[in-house]
Amino acid sequence: MTYLLAIGTRKGLWLARSEDRLTWSLDGPHFLMEEVAAVAIDSRRETTRLLVGVLSMHYGPTLVWSDDLGSTWNETGNGAIRFPDDTGTALGRIWQIHPDRNDRPEVVWAGCEPTSLWRSTDGGLSFALVQSLWDHPHRTEWLPGAGGAAVHSVVVHPTSDRVTVAMSSGGVYVSDDGATGWTPRNIGISAKFLPDMYPEYGQCVHKIAVDASGPDTMYAQNHHGVYRTDDGGMQWNSIADGLPSDFGFFVLTSPHTPATAWVMPLEADMRRVPVGGRMRVHRTRDGGSTWTELGAGLPDNSWSVVLRDAACVDTDPSTGIYLGTRDGVIYVSTDEGDTYSVIAEHLPDILSLRVAVLP
Repeated sequence: MTYLLAIGTRKGLWLARSEDRLTWSLDGPHFLMEEVAAVAIDSRRETTRLLVGVLSMHYGPTLVWSDDLGSTWNETGNGAIRFPDDTGTALGRIWQIHPDRNDRPEVVWAGCEPTSLWRSTDGGLSFALVQSLWDHPHRTEWLPGAGGAAVHSVVVHPTSDRVTVAMSSGGVYVSDDGATGWTPRNIGISAKFLPDMYPEYGQCVHKIAVDASGPDTMYAQNHHGVYRTDDGGMQWNSIADGLPSDFGFFVLTSPHTPATAWVMPLEADMRRVPVGGRMRVHRTRDGGSTWTELGAGLPDNSWSVVLRDAACVDTDPSTGIYLGTRDGVIYVSTDEGDTYSVIAEHLPDILSLRVAVLP
């Protein structure tokens, strides 16, 4: 059994491998001096496929893939993701690559900038624009957050065609068939930066994640606010009590244990650093009713942060937590967040992490 960690940075991609999550070997850089804001490890087929969103300052954005764990790389001619000519729009950046459920191994989703959702039916070699979301009457009012205007979270229902997306800044939207009828589901989520603090849409949701209990229970880390829904987003409820701050970028959930999630509170407003300069993760075991601060192995006097896609979990029975910071350090916890050790350091600004357990 091998743990494979894909590390997307401001200046390239690294691949880390381990047999025990304690000792790691790094391979890279791949795509040196090119930004990698999105990575995916698609192990649903016999051959594991790496999918990587690359942004070159000279050639622009593209999607590349490897079917031999990074030994060779391929790119679709003319680009796997291209806006139709009649949109008058060009791809800015790929922010999210999300393989669909296991019984649809050829379906892959991509969330991009400008705010758009894309669907592939050939394993990520080519994508079609989800036209109904692009044509949504709200789209002109989805304003860019500090990280740009993009779909950054894609959640696929395990037994139906329902797809949930989150975007900055537009909020959470749901389609029952993943193609049409996109409906905002933001009731209860605040937007303190707007005159109406509880609008129908326009919230700056930073990340959403699904609880192990089932697809109707999700968590959202917001620009001010941490929330849970138990009805697929019809109503969101604050679970920020007990946290030192309700601002942060990522939220992670356990793949095995219901009501278990992790966040990293940051100082709000424009500071966006660990609270008091102490990098700490907070974990809930009861769906957000209470939180426990965890930090053994994480630094004090730290002014770096973990961005929304620079954190992930593995599927080991003892869930592994992976955190990549803007000062190029990757931490791993093999005990569900209690303690942390360093996988790598002195890397460029880390933008995206994904991990898989391979045979």
